[in-house]
Amino acid sequence: METMDKNDSGAWPVLAIDRQRRGSLVDQIVAAIAEMVNRRTLPAGTKMPSVRQFAKVNGVSTFTVVESYDRLLHLGLLSSRRGSGFFVARGEAPAQPAALPVSANVVDTLTPDLYSGQSDALPVGAGWLPPEWYGESTILDAVRHAMKIPAGRLRGYGHPLGFPSLRQHLAATLSADLFAVEPEQMLLTHGATHAFDLVLRTLTRPGDVVFVEDPGYSNLLALVRHHGCIPVGIPRGAQGLDMDVLAREAQARQPKLMFVNTVLQNPLGTSLSQAQAHRLLALSEQFDFWLVEDDIYRELAARGDSSLAAMDGLRRVIRIGSFSKTLSPVLRVGSICASGSLMPELVRVKMVTGLTTSEVNERAVYEAVSSRAYRKQVERLVLQLDGARELALERLGDAGLVPLARPRGGMFVSAGWPEPGRNGRAIAERALRAGILLAPGEFFALQPPATAWFRFNVAYAYEPALLDFLRSIQGDMP
Repeated sequence: METMDKNDSGAWPVLAIDRQRRGSLVDQIVAAIAEMVNRRTLPAGTKMPSVRQFAKVNGVSTFTVVESYDRLLHLGLLSSRRGSGFFVARGEAPAQPAALPVSANVVDTLTPDLYSGQSDALPVGAGWLPPEWYGESTILDAVRHAMKIPAGRLRGYGHPLGFPSLRQHLAATLSADLFAVEPEQMLLTHGATHAFDLVLRTLTRPGDVVFVEDPGYSNLLALVRHHGCIPVGIPRGAQGLDMDVLAREAQARQPKLMFVNTVLQNPLGTSLSQAQAHRLLALSEQFDFWLVEDDIYRELAARGDSSLAAMDGLRRVIRIGSFSKTLSPVLRVGSICASGSLMPELVRVKMVTGLTTSEVNERAVYEAVSSRAYRKQVERLVLQLDGARELALERLGDAGLVPLARPRGGMFVSAGWPEPGRNGRAIAERALRAGILLAPGEFFALQPPATAWFRFNVAYAYEPALLDFLRSIQGDMP
């Protein structure tokens, strides 16, 4: 599978990478080097090529090499020495080839259906609610009004910051509910993921360390790696973030930024306490890293829940917003709220990478959120979610599943079997064959979970077909 090449770093692998094979290039590189370490083709202490050298010889991007080396570090197959590079770790190699942190197959098989909305399968793991929960009339009326865009607005690309009326409305709403902000501090995006991408493009470079919650938002983990950054997971559980781990890692790893769901975290549904939020801000100040607050569930949370942006005043916090959870994921509109000094560079990156965002979508969102019916619609949605969540917790418990944490609100319950020995990926693939889309813990964790668990959308988590399937799995357990 590989040959050996010589350069000033000594002997090192030139891999026969199959670009037609299913699975990512990173998976192939990690598997190949793991096998070479196990067979002692790469003895302990061997110096690996630099990221740039490896990329050049193997015909891959430096992003791919950074992620591959990072995974090999986590697997204990490589070690790094500041200023010297990467080396094959000393000591006994594993008896079997190392397992990859996340299965390529589970992502290849399940993710398209989870995000398309076109599958006939029961969308238990999806991130959207049934259309009738959103208030279809409000959305359709808003779209019809948005389509009456003045003829003069059909020229040009729209405002670089986004539709001015929506930015003004967002700034006024935030100023009334959380903290004072000006419309010029609002940048509209194609949803929250686009906002994350712009922040990473603006503030990071390949090789930078980025802290993420573990478990956390699945697309974010992939996006951080795509940009060549090194994701470091900070454990999040029923009690919030593990602040002691965060402090140790911040001192050791010098992160550039950290992404955090302050309220109704995806996938656990928990919120940070005021005390944790204050300590998180103090650590970001002490170790000089940005905090990117994923705040897309704010409207579903209780008033008074902690807000990093409000507590910090946007000095080192960047707030990300979205309307996909209260209107519809079809209207791809998100927002970045940041300091005035940071905004010009964010706008420049937005224009360089994709020009402006859709004014039609932004007009539709403006028509919806500025209507009298919107606030009442959100209130009804919260009540529906509260009822569905309690029922889901009860029914999942009847099927033998235990929640990872008690959600404070929102759309999700994460639960599974506490006993080891079940494989979440295998169960998800079995569920797919039964017409049920599950989101296994592998989607949300940097390393394979020790036990099988899933993120359940509470709107679908009490369906009889799902409960029958889960009971059948429980019945197979010893």
